[in-house]
Amino acid sequence: MQLPIKVLFVCHGNICRSTMAQCVFTHMVKERHLENNFYIESAATSREEIGNPPHYGTVNKLREVGIKVVPHHATQMTTRDYREYDYLIGMDNENICNIKRIAGGDENQKIFKLLSFAGMSRDVADPWYTGDFDQTYEDVCVGLEGFLRYLGL
Repeated sequence: MQLPIKVLFVCHGNICRSTMAQCVFTHMVKERHLENNFYIESAATSREEIGNPPHYGTVNKLREVGIKVVPHHATQMTTRDYREYDYLIGMDNENICNIKRIAGGDENQKIFKLLSFAGMSRDVADPWYTGDFDQTYEDVCVGLEGFLRYLGL
């Protein structure tokens, strides 16, 4: 795989979980001095939040833990993204199905569920429904640490 490794985090609306994963992963790779090794973005499978900034709960949680919120407005994943990115990482089973639908399948085996990197089959908690951004943050961190291990970093 060539550098930079292109990673797209995906959730339903691209204002909570995928945005949080994008910000946290950006922070993690900077802490490890690996920022030049990655191109990191996030997107939605739906059109519901297109153009909207990150959810205030995501912003508040990231500020609470000292992680910078990357400049972001929700966008929708496209078929082109499947060709462009090395990893398309969804937050739950529904996201995975929708990512595959948008991509037209997963011929190159680029689509993963975030917590699978931590050996878990469950979904990342969706704060849109739970209001629990702490649990979502914990899930995201566990999944991202697993992803870094998967990459050998």
